[in-house]
Amino acid sequence: MTRLEAFLAGVWEFVVGDDWRTAFGVVLALAVTAVLADAGISAWWVMPPTVLALLALSIRRAARSASRHAGRPNPDGVGAIQHDATAFSGERS
Repeated sequence: MTRLEAFLAGVWEFVVGDDWRTAFGVVLALAVTAVLADAGISAWWVMPPTVLALLALSIRRAARSASRHAGRPNPDGVGAIQHDATAFSGERS
């Protein structure tokens, strides 16, 4: 992978991350803001409700996903609680 490809992949990961829907919503809201501003309409009010709505939808999706996966073993251990006997015994590594 070239440096340019690595850079572009990093930018993509930063902007889109794990939720492409939120990134798409932000881009759409910015486009609406630009169109309104170009038409001479005050557009400051577009982003605040958009951000609140996107945040609520993102939290709702995460909660639904977590409830669907509750009680299932996590094969790769990501997000799993690590039960280490030495963690509570006072021993230090």
